[in-house]
Amino acid sequence: MINRRKFLASMTALPGTYMLSACGGGGVGELPESSAKASDDSALPDSTAKAAANASADGTTIPNGTSIIDKTGAVWTLSGGMVYKNKTSVSIANVVMLLWSGGKIYQKNKSNQFYVWSNKWLACNDPRVDVAAPAGTFFGMNGHWDYRYTPAETISILKALGCTMYRLGSNGTTQQNNAVAKMASAMNGTGIKILALVQQGLTDASGNLFGSEAAAYATAYNTGMTVAAALKPHGVTMYECGNELTRRSQTVLHSNRAGTDVVDFNNANWPVMRGVMRGLIAGVKAIQPDAKCGINFCVADIGASDALWDGMQPDGTSGHPKVRWDITTWHNYEVYGDLFDIGSDGAGPHFDLPQYCKARYGVPFMITEWNANPEQTDAYRATFVQSRLQSFYNARKTHNIQSTMYYVLDSGDHTFGIMTNGVPINPVYSSYTNFARARSGA
Repeated sequence: MINRRKFLASMTALPGTYMLSACGGGGVGELPESSAKASDDSALPDSTAKAAANASADGTTIPNGTSIIDKTGAVWTLSGGMVYKNKTSVSIANVVMLLWSGGKIYQKNKSNQFYVWSNKWLACNDPRVDVAAPAGTFFGMNGHWDYRYTPAETISILKALGCTMYRLGSNGTTQQNNAVAKMASAMNGTGIKILALVQQGLTDASGNLFGSEAAAYATAYNTGMTVAAALKPHGVTMYECGNELTRRSQTVLHSNRAGTDVVDFNNANWPVMRGVMRGLIAGVKAIQPDAKCGINFCVADIGASDALWDGMQPDGTSGHPKVRWDITTWHNYEVYGDLFDIGSDGAGPHFDLPQYCKARYGVPFMITEWNANPEQTDAYRATFVQSRLQSFYNARKTHNIQSTMYYVLDSGDHTFGIMTNGVPINPVYSSYTNFARARSGA
């Protein structure tokens, strides 16, 4: 096992290989898997150099202007219904407006359909339209099914923190299902909701990669059904289907890159990952048709999320099964960079990831794991908590952000936990609590 302290430290300091792998299944401070993770962070968002170009002001449009300069210095123009980048056509026909927003180029055609440029044109909605996610679930916390805390103690702790969401994982075994069900049952009527993380990996019981998409789908379908059947009677309505599957050793080729290019991912193993995601969603909805299912991503993995959403393979082929989710969920550790100004592959320009996801997928956005780097001091972490929460909170109504779930309630030490063995870790605990409780109802 490798814990998050060792993993994130390796990304910034060590020449070893590690893989960030999930909060939900193991003991306190442990991860269920580890795999190859290059520590060269030269292309990670926090170390990506911002382009020096004098980019146009955010919100610039054509025809109100005559040109748009992006963060790479490229000049975009619109003429005769066609879009040009540095005087070379990059357009589908009948374009009536060009927009620069959140570090991305958007266009609108005569039918009022929007598209965003992400190395090709992808259908989307107008990114400028504010969308507010349902209120009452903004402040959240991660936990583990095998904590020492009783459900009553956990509820008391979460209420004191000002949290109304609790992310808890189960791999479908009776032991883990029962633990999560007991917690969910106790939370009924308390104002705290469970986001159930359904823990299903890409390998069979022998540890071998599933042999086909169909085999992956079938196993994941059964896992999804089993977890939903155990939790539905206790009021659980939201499920996160799989954890960091795009960043497993079997799926990511260039783990030191931001993930904005689909070629960062393994084409041969892609169908297995897609089968697991599709199977989990279908299994949950077979038991609870009205359940909300999320798929999570890391760093700036829009190369993966776009391909899954549109039924694409990393090799560029289309017509494959699509993965469609009800909630977009993302992990955003300090080392990944600012979610609203996150870096692209190859030290490329930064962009507003939640705005992009709002425009592309049209569903609520949840940040289901976030924290500072594990080697930081408690004082540093307390300031980081205030800063990150403020940026998340400021964007909750404009970016469709439904929840932000701090990792983690108790990590057994001062690397990530907000308390340990029932004792608050200050000033981190006070920093979080003061912010959340002053904004109750968000």
